[in-house]
Amino acid sequence: MGAMKNISLMETHKLARVLAHQHRVLSSVEAAARDFLDHHPGFARPVQVQAASVIVAIGSQRGFCGDFNEVIVRAIKQYRQTGTLASGIIVVGRRLAARLGTVEGVLATLDGPGVVEEVHPVLQRLMNALGECQARLGQSEPLDVALLAHRDGEEQVSVRHLMPRSESSGAPGFAYPPLLTLQARAFFSELARHYLWAQMHDAFYSTLMAENHRRLLHMEGAMKRIEEKSSELRRKCNALRQEEITEEIEVIMLSNDALQKKTLEQVGHA
Repeated sequence: MGAMKNISLMETHKLARVLAHQHRVLSSVEAAARDFLDHHPGFARPVQVQAASVIVAIGSQRGFCGDFNEVIVRAIKQYRQTGTLASGIIVVGRRLAARLGTVEGVLATLDGPGVVEEVHPVLQRLMNALGECQARLGQSEPLDVALLAHRDGEEQVSVRHLMPRSESSGAPGFAYPPLLTLQARAFFSELARHYLWAQMHDAFYSTLMAENHRRLLHMEGAMKRIEEKSSELRRKCNALRQEEITEEIEVIMLSNDALQKKTLEQVGHA
């Protein structure tokens, strides 16, 4: 248990450095997307649209992280009750898949990352699964994918839409549109690809950080309960031992009294 706690602590230190860089990358891509969509709003989907073709639910690959996966399961059920899920769910994480069981609408289940170095291979498998889903659904347009996952520092599960959405409600940030060396459609296609990749990395790193924080708290709580239980058992053991010693002393004293009485009787008969 102490080893698991130390591993989670090391992972949080690694993830803290990675997340800082990833947040900057995502902010840069989002800034470019906002600048582009301010002057080409027809390419983005309206922010009011909440439906998603596919939900990617990210849970944990390993256990000992409290109610980390149960919260995701409740969020999936709530999301499905709203009727906004059009096609199905891709489940990432062995523990989450075990909690869900044979839930209707699960398109695929993938093993999740356990450490930072496993995030990229998992994302490659996820992209392959999304491609298969798109071919199965017969859609020529990119799937509207929503990530359902924990975010570090937030209590509630968040939903991220992985396609840039138009949020412009006022004047553009710049008076003139950006100068492009590509056609607007080609530029937006490449921008959406970079945005998707940056969002997924950010989401997976963030949920892995939240998972390790939960595991640290769970391990600390478990170790504290073990120490308290050990102290309680030691007190009970000492109390029982004290009772045994008292009983032994009583037996010795009673035996001594009986021996003395028998000796006196023998002397009297003599």
